[in-house]
Amino acid sequence: MMPAKPAIDARGAAAACGAFVLWGLLPIYWKTLGQVSPPDLIAHRAVWSLLVLLPLAWWLARGSAPLWPTAAAVRAHAVAALLLSCNWLLYVWATLNERIIEASLGYFLNPLANVLLGALVLGERLSRPQTLAVMLAAVGVAVQVVALGQLPWVALALAVTFACYGLVGKLSPLDSVRGLTLETAIAFPVALGWLWWHSGWRWFEGMDGATTGLVLALGAVTAAPLLLFGIGARRLPLATLGLLQFIAPTLQFLCGWLLYGEPLGLARTISFVIIWTALGLFIRHSRPQRPRVRP
Repeated sequence: MMPAKPAIDARGAAAACGAFVLWGLLPIYWKTLGQVSPPDLIAHRAVWSLLVLLPLAWWLARGSAPLWPTAAAVRAHAVAALLLSCNWLLYVWATLNERIIEASLGYFLNPLANVLLGALVLGERLSRPQTLAVMLAAVGVAVQVVALGQLPWVALALAVTFACYGLVGKLSPLDSVRGLTLETAIAFPVALGWLWWHSGWRWFEGMDGATTGLVLALGAVTAAPLLLFGIGARRLPLATLGLLQFIAPTLQFLCGWLLYGEPLGLARTISFVIIWTALGLFIRHSRPQRPRVRP
């Protein structure tokens, strides 16, 4: 007889879905803050995130991990901080410049970029279906290049920077919350320097009360989905988590197309269909095979 299929942890699924929904709806948040320049937003995010992440990291650790990171961890997460800052800056810029659909393409491509990077850097072997999925995604990108006459550089840059960020995180001994806290602490003095150079200590000059409140809430907006994701990652199988992660770019895509009226067009639609096909193939052949049990 076949073994009973294990039930999905409801709390884990709800937490993971909550994280991906919050990430998927971020374009609305950034659009609301459109009067603030993207570099200022990223600087504010680093400053206010650190104030939330420090106590959160301490509370989650509660003496189970050393307080001070090793020199190797600091070096690794300094690189991660640079990659993440570039990714955030480009994503916010794309959102505020009517390129949400192209940004969502980058996060659809991210799992395939992870696999390709693992093969090139870590020597991981690709199965034939995975190789075919990567090739299909390349065809999808080529369709946009040929039909639209330009490289979707925003999508490719977002996919590559986030894949490289994931690679650094994979090699780090720190968990996701402590790693992000260290990265934010490294970026903190740079963010303070930018804000001081750009506006002295008048950080909120020209902002109304609602905008100021949204800027101050950037710390919570950063920490909340991360905490929910951590809960989901501990309770759910990796295959389930991998499927749920596509909630975020799907919502980003729908925000750009339906909410903000970004043009889709035939060529871009064909490109997305090819890439979604590649993702379906990748997901289908990345799920662990359940061993057969003789009756």
